Amino acid sequence: MNEEINSILDRYGIPKESQFGGNRRGPHPASVNRPVHYPEWDEKPSDRGYVVSNHMINEPPERPFRIVVIGAGAAGIDFLHHAPKQLGDLGVEIVCYEKNPDVGGTWYENRYPGCACDVPSVSYSFPWKQNPNWRKFYSTSKEIWEYMKSIVDEEGMMKYIQLQCKIVSANWNDERSKWNVRVRRQYPGKDSSFEEWSEECDMILNGGGFLNDWKWPKIPGIKTFTGDLFHTAGFQEGYDLKDKTVAVIGAGSSGIQTVSAVYPEVKKLYTWVRSATWITAAIGQKFASKDGRNFAYTPEQRELFERSPETYHRYHKMIEHELNNRFRTVLRNSAESEEANAFAYNEMTAKLKTKPDILEAMLPRDFSVGCRRPTPDNGYLGALVGEKTKVLPGSIKSITEKGVVAEDGTEYPVDVIICATGFDTSFRPRFPIFGLNPDLPLAEKWAKIPASYLGISVDGFPNYFTYGGPFTPVAQGSVLPILSLLSKYFITVIKTMRVQHIRRLSPKPSAVEDFLEHTKTYLPRTVWADPCTSWFKQGTKDGDLIMWPGSRLSFFEALREPYLQDYDIEYFSRNRFGYLGSGFVDFEFKSPLENTWYLDEFSGRKEWKRDGVPYYQDPSEFEGLSEGILPSREIN
Repeated sequence: MNEEINSILDRYGIPKESQFGGNRRGPHPASVNRPVHYPEWDEKPSDRGYVVSNHMINEPPERPFRIVVIGAGAAGIDFLHHAPKQLGDLGVEIVCYEKNPDVGGTWYENRYPGCACDVPSVSYSFPWKQNPNWRKFYSTSKEIWEYMKSIVDEEGMMKYIQLQCKIVSANWNDERSKWNVRVRRQYPGKDSSFEEWSEECDMILNGGGFLNDWKWPKIPGIKTFTGDLFHTAGFQEGYDLKDKTVAVIGAGSSGIQTVSAVYPEVKKLYTWVRSATWITAAIGQKFASKDGRNFAYTPEQRELFERSPETYHRYHKMIEHELNNRFRTVLRNSAESEEANAFAYNEMTAKLKTKPDILEAMLPRDFSVGCRRPTPDNGYLGALVGEKTKVLPGSIKSITEKGVVAEDGTEYPVDVIICATGFDTSFRPRFPIFGLNPDLPLAEKWAKIPASYLGISVDGFPNYFTYGGPFTPVAQGSVLPILSLLSKYFITVIKTMRVQHIRRLSPKPSAVEDFLEHTKTYLPRTVWADPCTSWFKQGTKDGDLIMWPGSRLSFFEALREPYLQDYDIEYFSRNRFGYLGSGFVDFEFKSPLENTWYLDEFSGRKEWKRDGVPYYQDPSEFEGLSEGILPSREIN
């Protein structure tokens, strides 16, 4: 090599055998596309065996980073909108497994009579996808599903989604820093035909939701009924109830919607008031029709919203503003709570005045509005006092081949039973998942209380995050903006892991303990703690509350950015500064040059900070300054 021509010395007219400075004799490689690197540098590790990597800052590890997303409902759709664009240059691979034959999650599954969102349509939209063509103020499940399905089709998300695939198990392999995931694909139309396989991934994002594992009521004889038996989450779309005798079991949100919707069609309706419940003002009632009723947008209104996105956006913000103010009614012994109680009391007493026995059974005496999820009327009270309805007190004793047996032993023959009896709200995953402790599944860890970190992750379960997990604000307004917030949070975590070469992270046990302590100390001040049976307390009357301790806006503040000090973090190199690598940043070798970004960022001028000031377009622009020549371009 030393006999080769040293072009640099030759250019300066220096003899090639000259020896000066600290460099050995050349020629030497140049840092053109990457920094110079010599293999011998890797042969000098630290006392701990640490070797400096040859990567540049912002370059991820060479091995790809595979993400398994569970569910192609709203959460999965939101992540698939943001992630491919923002993670495209970080070696990230994404696959989304959906257990159903189509996307849409709960809005694909739930098609029972009257199924609709009780949040105004304009607020039940992704912040990044306006829908000026909502047909009504409150949308049906089918229209919401169509909205989500159209996004999947428009953005080509199906290339990431595999349908009729569900996760069977997940086990963390700490030696490989990967999850081993078992997947099952159910073949269409074949109840018992499926295939299973195992695969590895670096992160699991659980977007399966918390209201998708529906449960049948535990009523003796339910399997002996020979008529048509439905759960609201599995109702046969298009089923004709006309002139049928129908029993609706359950008086939660889905039960109230079902009773309201089927009453005009059926010949006879039986339903039960097993416990007291408030029938409340509609969510977003100020902008709804009279008495909080639904209404249809006119073609002219929809055309205006289509033509003027800013008008639609202002409308959206005004409704969202009202929803964000609702949390004040949740505080016990507040004027806002008292007003909510008084409004509901007047509504119920007025509409049930002809049926004082029903009013007496329904009117809560020891808990306030909001203790359970708000249940707007939408015709429910009118159906209860209707001549075709028989409201029965107490519980159901049993179910026979022909009908339902009430508490007093009377049998009521029916053609159809619709069970609006809710879901498993324990938050325990439906499949076994094992983290750092191979003997402790998450379901067992959460047997008493699903303790989480801010509702999104669990100590001891690395690289595992959840949308809508325990303690997220699922009762404080539309969940869709929250999903976008969480996608942003998770993407920031993924970027940090890739750029800083993190192999695994999970919340510190102390962070989970502190958060749980805060929630347990805070939540007794809310009406959620009143003695009502609610899925807020995992279906109990006096159990632990699994709610976000504050308003929805407080959740946005808490999760604006990840607080990595709350996480246990391990690095591939075992050195937290291993990401510094070769000592160069990747953009130092890219064009256009970005290596003066800080001058724009810290300039104090918003337009420079936002757009950056281009330079180096004309390398000779300032060369004549020493001779008194003005620059060739002058821009203010």
